[in-house]
This record gives sequence, C-alpha cells and structure tokens, in this order.
Amino acid sequence: MTGNPIISVIICTYNRASYITGALESLHQQMIDRASFEIIVVNNNSTDDTEAVCKAYIAAHPDMPITYLTEQEQGASAARNTGAANAKGGLYCFMDDDAVAEKDYLQLIISFFEQHPYAGGLGGRIIPRYIPEEPEWMSLYVSSMVGNFDYSKEVVEFGEGKYPLESNMIVPASAFHEVGGFNTAIPGVKGTLRIGGEGKEFFLKLRAKGYRIFYHPQIIVHHVVEVEKLTPAYLYRVASGYGRGERVRTLQISRMAYLKKIIEYLFKLGAAMILALGHVLQATPQKAWPLIRFRIDALKGLFNY
Repeated sequence: MTGNPIISVIICTYNRASYITGALESLHQQMIDRASFEIIVVNNNSTDDTEAVCKAYIAAHPDMPITYLTEQEQGASAARNTGAANAKGGLYCFMDDDAVAEKDYLQLIISFFEQHPYAGGLGGRIIPRYIPEEPEWMSLYVSSMVGNFDYSKEVVEFGEGKYPLESNMIVPASAFHEVGGFNTAIPGVKGTLRIGGEGKEFFLKLRAKGYRIFYHPQIIVHHVVEVEKLTPAYLYRVASGYGRGERVRTLQISRMAYLKKIIEYLFKLGAAMILALGHVLQATPQKAWPLIRFRIDALKGLFNY
C-alpha cells in the first residue's frame, strides 16, 4: 500500500474472543478498496483467547491491513488513545469488538466527510443483536444501556447535549489530537468497575472548540447483546457507570456543576417513574421496574456508591 489510508478503524478489545472475528470479518467484507483503510486492534489486557484469535485471523488474511497492539493501562479511553497514536488515517473510526459493520459502512463514512469537510465528528446507528432474543422487559430507554441508538431518520447535526455512542463514532484525526483524545480519568470499563461517559466528555470537548457533530442513520453497526448483558448485575454496572463518569466529569469543572447534575438525575428519576406508570397503564408492567432501576443505579454511581 502506498501512501496513508483514508480511515483507520480502531477496535479496542477486552475478553471478546468469541466475537472479535465477526467484527474483523465485517471489515474484510467492506465495499471499498482495502488500500483506503487500515484496522488497528488494541488488546486491553484480555485474559481469554483474544490474542490467539486475533493473530490467527491476521495470519489467515494477509490481504488485510491489520495492526495488533496491546495496552496495559486498563480502560477503553487509554486503549483508544493508543490506537489513535498508531493510526495513519485522516479519519479515526472507533468500533466495538462485538460489533458488526454493514458492507457499505466505511464507504458511507468517507463519502460523508468528503461532502462535509467541516464536520468535527460523526455517529451512526447501532442496532442491538440480542442473543438469543430481546427480553420482554426491554424498553427504549433501558435498551440504550446495551447500545441501542437510533437518533434520527435523516442526516442531522446533533442537538445540544446529544452525541454519538462510543461503539460507532468517527472523528477527523486533527480534531482528535487537538482536544487531546479521551480523558483517561473516565476510562470506561476498568476491571469490574465502570466509569462511563468517556464519549460524552470527548464530544463536549470537541463542541467547546467549535466543532460540529453529525449523525448518519445509514452508517450502521449491529451490536451483540448476549445473555450476560441482560442481568441486573451487568445493567447496574452500566447505569452506575454513567453516574460515576458524570461525577468525575462535573467535579473536574466545579462543585456547582456536580450539584446541578444531582438535580438533573433526580428529575430524570421522577420522569422514569412517570414512564413506568405509563407502562403499567398500557398493560406492559414488566417494562416498569427496569426503567426506575436504571435511574436509581445511575444516581448511586453519581454518589460514588
């Protein structure tokens, strides 16, 4: 390959040996010339067979421009920064290790930035792939915890307080480095603890620099939601992780910003109770408690509980 690729796809992985082949294969099936992109896999201290699976895939696909790296500092933020530090593309695309991209994924991303060179960031749709099936208690707001994301039916600029989700986000390399990448004080998953919201903090930094962030509904990945992601323990880790991340982010601003966030979360808990009542009245009571629990768990994280 001569010259640099147009786009670098950065996949940070942690104990997803069962799924990362699917992510890599979806990139192998992309409709664009393979000289246009590269793949960077960052193994973030996996204890399963992730390393062996990745290296076997690389050996079996010499036509694929894949770089395999390791990052010992635990957390998605550190791993993503390592991937970006080694990327050669003018665009950085961050995709999860258990996501599967549609065949026109990279083609649509590149076309978007050709048509919108002023864009400072881009997010796409995330469709959950429930294994074995979507539970009956799942609702719209709770499904956001397992990656469901469908912001708009048209290409639009994100509104105030809205931003792409981490498993399907793209940013120009220059903008990424201008804001210093991801804040490692908000690492994402770190062992059994989650301090989430690293994507939110990142895009807020871009916005503060004047960058415009967009959503494209046809830029799609399918995100695996296995049984273990549907347990109360896992959902608590995600929801409380949102709160912990907001605690870190707002306290870095000021004590007042943190107090305002507490008020916001209390308001959202009240709204969740109203929505839950609506489900009871609509004869779907199984959807009520998970909504309330989501907001209670987020509050616990905000209080660092």
